[in-house]
Amino acid sequence: MFTHYGCITNRWFPTKTQGELTAADLTPTSLAPLAPYARKLLMPRGIRTMNEWTANLKRGQGNDPHLQVVASYFTCQPVTPNKNEPFSFQTSTRFTPKAVGPSLDHVMAQQISPNGAPLLLNTAGQNDSAQSAISYSASETLYRGLNASQAFSGLTGLFQTGAPMSPDTYAAVRGKSILDLVKDDLSTLERFDMSKDDKLKLSAWKELLDSTSNVMVSAQCSADFGAVLGATQANAQKAGAGGLGTDILTTKVSGALDGADIYSAIAALSVTCNQNPVIFMKYPGNYIFKGLGINTEAHSLSHRLDNAGMQGPCLPDAIAMLLQIDAYYAQKFANLVQMLDSIPEGNGTTALDNSAAIWFNEMSDGNAHNLNNAPILQAGSAGGYFKTGQIINLDSASTTALTNGNSLAQCADGTGKADGVTQATGSDPEMGNAPINKYYCNIMNAMGVKAGADGYPAKGGSAEVTRYGYSDKTEDFIGGKGAVADATIHNPGEFKELRASA
Repeated sequence: MFTHYGCITNRWFPTKTQGELTAADLTPTSLAPLAPYARKLLMPRGIRTMNEWTANLKRGQGNDPHLQVVASYFTCQPVTPNKNEPFSFQTSTRFTPKAVGPSLDHVMAQQISPNGAPLLLNTAGQNDSAQSAISYSASETLYRGLNASQAFSGLTGLFQTGAPMSPDTYAAVRGKSILDLVKDDLSTLERFDMSKDDKLKLSAWKELLDSTSNVMVSAQCSADFGAVLGATQANAQKAGAGGLGTDILTTKVSGALDGADIYSAIAALSVTCNQNPVIFMKYPGNYIFKGLGINTEAHSLSHRLDNAGMQGPCLPDAIAMLLQIDAYYAQKFANLVQMLDSIPEGNGTTALDNSAAIWFNEMSDGNAHNLNNAPILQAGSAGGYFKTGQIINLDSASTTALTNGNSLAQCADGTGKADGVTQATGSDPEMGNAPINKYYCNIMNAMGVKAGADGYPAKGGSAEVTRYGYSDKTEDFIGGKGAVADATIHNPGEFKELRASA
């Protein structure tokens, strides 16, 4: 789940920066709706994403405060063409440049998704421009996601219908290995006298069966179960009918479910049906949350202004409205988590336990446009790969103690001046700089993505992923690709601190 414009960091993060994560830690924060799931959450603290925009070109390219950030977010690649003029409005270098590599969803999907592509859900049914797009299928190639109706239509052919399943089929869809189901027959077959060639064929068949059995369709993959979640054709059509000027995200579609919840329901049903193991759900930029009683679009609000400028008089109640939006997103993520946790998958586990559902924010503070101290929240252990019930500070190398940032440094009482140029509402740039590239390595390894001998993800590889992207140092992005001579992955490997086995 990806949302734009960051958050009020002082209220989003718990006071605690390391240790056990409890419901009591979350209750006073914007994340209060997630308190019931504290033991299944993981909060990786102290992370920096790549290619930060600054007025003095100190930490990234000089194109656009949003375009270069979202384009580099999941690609960890610079954008092209480059522009070293942070306040230029030249269209070709501010609003249309694109990342020079594929994004994480495509890198993973190339290896583990049935058709080699991810499922990208664009809530509100809006297609993104380069300024807000996060998904790239290849260098400089934007990937257009699906609206709710399109995504639901892709599921209907997978629904289980007709006569009851056989006991063996039921056991398989509940997670039991097919090799276990046929082990007696295999043992008998392997005792037969057969040629070396036949033995190799049998061994290859066993290996193929073992590697593909994890894409079996669940017994709960049905229209009836979709209706329980709220994922129906009628609801999908309503949720996909949004457009400019329509606040479909907060409009009730079915009972208590709004348009955003329908996308979450489709995502959860897609998990149940094993439709795709790589699902990105993206909330729109430049959105007006009319259903929350807000009439200023979210981008301007993030600047504490009534426009998208970098400086000006504080908009009264801007902070209060931003906190409303933060709470709304937290509730949407909590609803998604609840849906996944309601799907049993055998042995006392749920779909949430066997997944990693992660909420990523575009930036830390929306007025400062800073990328250090990134607000990231994960639910689920990906089948026991990750620790849960923990806040883990990954920022051991910083010289400044980790804090919750300074979002309330300007406009807290609705008066004064908002100034995004100074980045005063952000976090001290000396802290919260552990590279997100390493977290992406964690995610890929947890999902079974493999790397080549160089550690970069590669189809057909057999090694653990230890490297991802152009560089893991945001300063290497200054000037664009090739401008910094030693741009590379300086600190390869995943965050071992996040591993349950560490």
